[in-house]
Amino acid sequence: MMPSWPAAQPAPSVTQQTAPGNYAYPTNPAFIPVPVRQGFGQYGAPAAPYAGYVPPPPPVQPQMSTALPVNGATPAPEQAKSKVDWPESVRSYVQRSFLPQNDDPSVSRADIEAKLKSTIGTAKENDTLYTIDWDSMPLPQALVRADREAEMKRSMHSSPSHIREPLNPKKRKSADFANDDNSQPPWRTTNSRSSLQDRITYPSPEKRASLDDSPPRSSKFQKEANKRKRRFETEYKAFRSPSPPPPSSGPITGTCEVLEKKYLRLTAPPVPSKVRPERVLRQTLDLLKKKWKRESNYSYICDQFKSMRQDLTVQHLKNDFTVSVYEIHARIALEKGDIGEYNQCQTQLRSLYALGLKGNPIEFKAYRILYFIHTANRTGLNDTMADLTAAEKEEKPIKHALEVRSSLALGNYHKFFQLYLDTPNMGAYLMDMFVVRERLAALCNICRAYKPDVKLRFITEELGFESDADAAQFIIDHQGQHLLEDRTDYIAFLTGKAGPLFEGARSAAFRKVDIKGQI
Repeated sequence: MMPSWPAAQPAPSVTQQTAPGNYAYPTNPAFIPVPVRQGFGQYGAPAAPYAGYVPPPPPVQPQMSTALPVNGATPAPEQAKSKVDWPESVRSYVQRSFLPQNDDPSVSRADIEAKLKSTIGTAKENDTLYTIDWDSMPLPQALVRADREAEMKRSMHSSPSHIREPLNPKKRKSADFANDDNSQPPWRTTNSRSSLQDRITYPSPEKRASLDDSPPRSSKFQKEANKRKRRFETEYKAFRSPSPPPPSSGPITGTCEVLEKKYLRLTAPPVPSKVRPERVLRQTLDLLKKKWKRESNYSYICDQFKSMRQDLTVQHLKNDFTVSVYEIHARIALEKGDIGEYNQCQTQLRSLYALGLKGNPIEFKAYRILYFIHTANRTGLNDTMADLTAAEKEEKPIKHALEVRSSLALGNYHKFFQLYLDTPNMGAYLMDMFVVRERLAALCNICRAYKPDVKLRFITEELGFESDADAAQFIIDHQGQHLLEDRTDYIAFLTGKAGPLFEGARSAAFRKVDIKGQI
């Protein structure tokens, strides 16, 4: 049962609140007192934070339409976009843009794709896809370079107004306000003159006209500010260093006359005074060929050839002389077993041959096949074979390399070592890099097929050794000296006991493949 309120005291309501009792708060309370609601009425809405405050509208709940299609029919699907039938000339133009011979190191692939999209898109919008001569249309690389040159010219001829701006725009000095169109504060410019003139009585109209024609007087502070500004501009122009020109992304023309130059990796844009032109590079090549025949110092020759290749690259020289430089360096690297430098040269030669330059593409395509056999790169080998024409397959170097691949694929080691002894050009240097592992594989097959022993002469003939001494040394190098037995008429190789030893050696040889400079 609810207690009754005294008659002299009405019950609290929304508009009436009970007064709190008198309480003495301590001078240093342990909490912060906050105002609380003391009435039992409904809590009122808080006051607006400022006079113009408008509360945000309540969020509108999304309503799902309940209307259904008549007879349960579903909406018609969006009409499929029509497929654009690009002309064959446009397709050919795009393909030419990404050929290796048209590659420009200064233009990235993203810039090429963006320029292609812009050029072809504009032609499509203007309905000129079939009227433009795409065969004579400049490639996107040339268009990007032209845009950059135009932008550079605009930036060079534009007025350098940004130099005279203050370093911190937030802190403006008095001299800055002196140059403003409205140098006076707004309370002096807004109807100040008109209202003041209305209240001033001049002695005569002539005096008032003379006052109107007189120039406005500058305050003392404004004169000092203008003087400081002029002094600052004079000092800034005197001590300002000229801006360096932007680095050129195009080829340069060397002016260096030194024949021999040490190779240094570029860490900054090349300087023409340190780059040799083609005329000097031809003299350098003749000098290096003579030094190689006379001294055979590979460290020096390799360094000089790398320096020549660098000078050719920064000058964008791609001609028959460039091909000869890379071919000679590749042959020297093959002779010394430097597979990394050889592969770098061969990679560049592939792109140079694609430009139709003169050289020895048949020779180096055969080397490329043997190189992929050495590195066990089946993907690269298949791609190289797919690029060969029927006429190229009949050339002696390439035909020999293809027969080497076929003999290894079929496990015909007898034919393989016959091909090894009759290798054209410098292919034997490449085959020397993987002939050891193939001899181990063939020796394992002999150990399984011939037991208990064979003559050492048989091993010499089957594995392509020059003499019995070389064959015996090969077996001894693989810890098989106990497998050689000296008999009355010949030296026997104990194949029945040699199987496990050479199986382990074969597995180790095929597991370790040097792919330095792998493409």
